[in-house]
Amino acid sequence: MKLHFEDNLDYQHAAVESVAALFKGQEINRTEFTVTYRSGDAAQGSFGVTESELGIGNKLELLDDEILENMREIQLKNGLRPSESLTSGDFTVEMETGTGKTYVYLRTIFELNKRYGFTKFVIVVPSVAIKEGTYKTLQITREHFENLYPMAKGYEYFQYDSGKPGTVRNFATSPNIQIMVVTVGAINKKDVNNLYKESEKTGGEKPIDLVRATNPIIIVDEPQSVDGGMTGRGKEALEAMNPLCTLRYSATHVDKHHMVYRLDAVDAYERELVKQIEVASLEVEGGHNKPYVKLISTENRRGAITARIEADALSGGKVRRQIFTVEDGDDLEQETGRELYANFRVGTITVGKDNQTMELSMPGGEETLRPGDEVGGVNADDLKRLMIRRTIKEHLDKEMRFAAQKREVKVLSLFFIDSVDFYRQYDADGNIVKGKYALMFEEEYRKLAKHPDYQTLFEKVDLDIDADEVHNGYFSIDKKGGWTETADNNQTNRDNAERAYNLIMKDKEKLLSFDSKLKFIFSHSALKEGWDNPNVFQICALRDIGTERERRQTLGRGLRLCVNQEGQRLRGFDVNTLTVIATESYEQFADNLQKEIEADTGIRFGVVEKHQFANLAVTAEDGTTSPLGVDRSEEVWTYLKDNGFVDAKGKVQDTLRTALKDNTLTLPEDFSEQEDGIKDILRKLAGKLDIKNADERITIRTREAILESEGFKALWDRIKHKTTYRVEFDNAKLIEDCARAITDGPSITKTRAQFRVADIAIGKSGVQASETSASGFTSISESDIELPDLLTDLQDKTQLTRKSLVKILTDSRRLPDFKKNPQEFIDLASEAINRTKRLALVDGIKYQRVGDDHYYAQELFKQEELTGYLKNTLQTQKSVYEHVVYDSAGVERRFAEELEANEAVKVYAKLPGWFKVPTPLGTYNPDWAVLIEEEGQEKLYFVVETKGSGWWDDLRHKEGAKIACGKEHFAVLAQGENPAKYIHATSVGDMMKHS
Repeated sequence: MKLHFEDNLDYQHAAVESVAALFKGQEINRTEFTVTYRSGDAAQGSFGVTESELGIGNKLELLDDEILENMREIQLKNGLRPSESLTSGDFTVEMETGTGKTYVYLRTIFELNKRYGFTKFVIVVPSVAIKEGTYKTLQITREHFENLYPMAKGYEYFQYDSGKPGTVRNFATSPNIQIMVVTVGAINKKDVNNLYKESEKTGGEKPIDLVRATNPIIIVDEPQSVDGGMTGRGKEALEAMNPLCTLRYSATHVDKHHMVYRLDAVDAYERELVKQIEVASLEVEGGHNKPYVKLISTENRRGAITARIEADALSGGKVRRQIFTVEDGDDLEQETGRELYANFRVGTITVGKDNQTMELSMPGGEETLRPGDEVGGVNADDLKRLMIRRTIKEHLDKEMRFAAQKREVKVLSLFFIDSVDFYRQYDADGNIVKGKYALMFEEEYRKLAKHPDYQTLFEKVDLDIDADEVHNGYFSIDKKGGWTETADNNQTNRDNAERAYNLIMKDKEKLLSFDSKLKFIFSHSALKEGWDNPNVFQICALRDIGTERERRQTLGRGLRLCVNQEGQRLRGFDVNTLTVIATESYEQFADNLQKEIEADTGIRFGVVEKHQFANLAVTAEDGTTSPLGVDRSEEVWTYLKDNGFVDAKGKVQDTLRTALKDNTLTLPEDFSEQEDGIKDILRKLAGKLDIKNADERITIRTREAILESEGFKALWDRIKHKTTYRVEFDNAKLIEDCARAITDGPSITKTRAQFRVADIAIGKSGVQASETSASGFTSISESDIELPDLLTDLQDKTQLTRKSLVKILTDSRRLPDFKKNPQEFIDLASEAINRTKRLALVDGIKYQRVGDDHYYAQELFKQEELTGYLKNTLQTQKSVYEHVVYDSAGVERRFAEELEANEAVKVYAKLPGWFKVPTPLGTYNPDWAVLIEEEGQEKLYFVVETKGSGWWDDLRHKEGAKIACGKEHFAVLAQGENPAKYIHATSVGDMMKHS
């Protein structure tokens, strides 16, 4: 299998552009520098040779103020609070796990080279796992990137090896793009690291000095693990490389620095860029018949050493599992109020890193518990067996579903276990012995494989062999080939890990193929971060998930959208659902995950920030648009606070939730243009993260009486036909509009300089600088600028012919600006032309019905399985389906309820995902088809779009442009007597106005 990479995903483009635009106004620089090898002392046996090599380094010519201006513009565009000053050269990109973070930062490398000529890049990662994953991605994307960026052909990449410092010499001297991938553990120990030592292989230079001379752009993958915590040794190692700037990519940043782009967990789920999550919770009821004690943690607070334990206590006349804080000597019979715990006493408690224990004295002896250990209660292995069985069942159910839908998708399941020995051991002769989890798995797999429901999957399988071949483990491998626990804390463990990761990474595509029988993967912690596979559909935690961040990283192994046997990415929650099999309740899981996302990302669920509405569009009288801005956004926030919709900290109040639900929220008239966008943002912030309960998953059945009714057949006949389209341009008008857009664009200035004056104060707290004044800007005359090939550059960015570009540039009368600041002019012209092209694309689209034989058959409602969850479905009587599946409790649910209640509505359907309209921007799926019949009036047929109207007429927005294309599609189908009308409405009342 060969994985395919998509180059047209808008959110990835936005992430790349957000970094590239930081340097807007920077001209292409290819700066030569000399790497000199020093003469040694012959008496000391040195070479005594002086050599010089020509090399290419990165050079930044922009002033801090120019970068700050660029950054603030980017932040405002992306809905982020603009930074007040440029405090460092660190810039943060936040992308939810599974959305293509590695692809984005690799593509950013080539975009920065294309625009500005930067050639030296260092990718720093926290672990061997991520290093291997990044290197693998570099290997499998080479053809893709060389096709996208022909000028970059011949680029080189390598993994830094402290035993081969000579590779750094080539990094410094090569004129090609150079990408060095290195773990922070290989660079952050100066006393023992060859990076900081002179070497014959580098001609006597320290490798770090060669790297410093290039001013590399450093890309940090998972910076929260690279920086080095409080001691900051990782961050020191980054600064030692003298970077031009540092770009930091993660889903779980600790230090935000200058945030330029954010695609957070909520955005990713809402836009279906990752799998949706459902939880299959194993909850034990009535298991209080034995004295149960579980150690959670120990701590030393102000000299008091305590332990947090879980035990079954009598409360309100019922036995419930509760958390207690206990000390040495505590009697658990008294703590729990149950005679069952007679003679159970807490013994010595220890605290400290990796040394948390609690002694428990009980009838029959003593036990020393570590966090996660438990005694009594239901047999833990019985619960683990149930979880393994449920995972296999979920796996087989998905295989059956995909087979019925003819989806060529390989299903994988992942088990996280608490000890390698529980899966595999070795006897005295080194022979493999299956652990208890492996035995449980094979027994349960064979039982389910014989079940009548799955016979079609196993018709040609010898289960005695196959059960052994469908599972395997990925753990660290020692020098003798044996498996061991995984850690990255010293060189031996890193070597062990690398042997395992090499195997994992090299088999990534093989695992996705039906040619491989392996479908169930067991791991300890080797897969914590750095490895994921798009076709992991089940994750079973046979160990405590532990910390909140570990929970999110565990989930991250399965969030990526799946691929088929051609390596093509499949989209939609109908195929992309990750099932987590866990021992905590569905509600607990959702709450804990939400707390973790809040802690990791800074998202505050249910809190409205003052800058939240700053990037909403404002249309001027001349038709141009600009962002609402921070000041006016604060006016909206103040209005919400003054009217009791949020409190002084921005926390959403129930009054706002009620007003949004009842559609009674009103805003000041000054914000009427932004009202729909403001409400859309508030609906997102007022809700909670949507985690599904696997036990509430249902198959949505069709309502035969409605589906076969004459009314629905008549409705379907009016909308079922397929179309094709072509785009017609008035070339002269397009050129005229492009020229006008450039003419009306912002002014372009020469490179400028500015003096800033500050007072320096030295005190006990350190040295502080306070700016007191700043001079005006002074233009710098740059007579030695080498002008780039303007037409070739614009051709590449706009795909217009040279003849058209010459006409556009001449008519714009702004060519003198090109000499002032070439790169800034190119950026302005390309953006103006591409924006005008998008508007013309929709304006010139023409649809044509394909023919009577090309349509969506009514039978597809029965053939294409539709699933939903009880919490997101509404039972119906008039719909083609017995339930309507809605994405949110806002517009869609309310619209369905109004359809059911309105007597004039006879039949309707929420149009399923397979009903698609082709557009130049991707397929478009309209919302509803409705039949209305009022007393004594003719029947009316509608296709209704109920999506938020904030971008309904904004053709610069991709979704708005798709909707405009959908309108043209249905206009072509509106032939004959009483055709279906395509309308936009947010309520049935709105819809009825069109009747």
